[in-house]
Amino acid sequence: MKMETLEDVFVDQLKDLYSAESQLIRSMRAMAKMCQAPELAQCLEEHLAVTERQRERLDQIGERLGVKLTGKGCKAMKGLLEEGREAKEEFGKGPVRDSLVVAAAQRIEHYEIAAYGTARAMAQALGRDELVNLLDQTLQEEGEADKLLTKVVYDSVYPRIRAMEAMEDGDGRNGQKKGKKKAKATAG
Repeated sequence: MKMETLEDVFVDQLKDLYSAESQLIRSMRAMAKMCQAPELAQCLEEHLAVTERQRERLDQIGERLGVKLTGKGCKAMKGLLEEGREAKEEFGKGPVRDSLVVAAAQRIEHYEIAAYGTARAMAQALGRDELVNLLDQTLQEEGEADKLLTKVVYDSVYPRIRAMEAMEDGDGRNGQKKGKKKAKATAG
């Protein structure tokens, strides 16, 4: 489809968002199951319900515009989700993998914040205030999700990684390396 007007571009952006949300809905439970930290798994499960409401909001926008928002594939979300799946292959269940899940989830949130912000700006430019309000609701939710992920990773995931690493240092796995570094530092 050749895009000739701002409304054409706006609809294309909405279709991309619809695809992104649909892909995320299909993948979010699997992401939650990858997590060891119950707080992180719960955060992802709760955001799944929010994501479903966001897609419903996009359905409302499509109805108001008289267009179906299906039929386009969001390549960016596909790539972001693939990066998240790589964490499962590279690490066994534990806090390090949890940190990678958070990193992937936050990249997803940041993508969505950018995409919804752009769509909202287009709706404003088109004078579609009722759509601006719907898009703004989702934009606010995405920002809240990003903040919650930050809180979970600092309050739960990173402390578990530090505790795990401290235990490894205590049983001699990493202690030898650190001991050599300390000796070198004090010798000079």
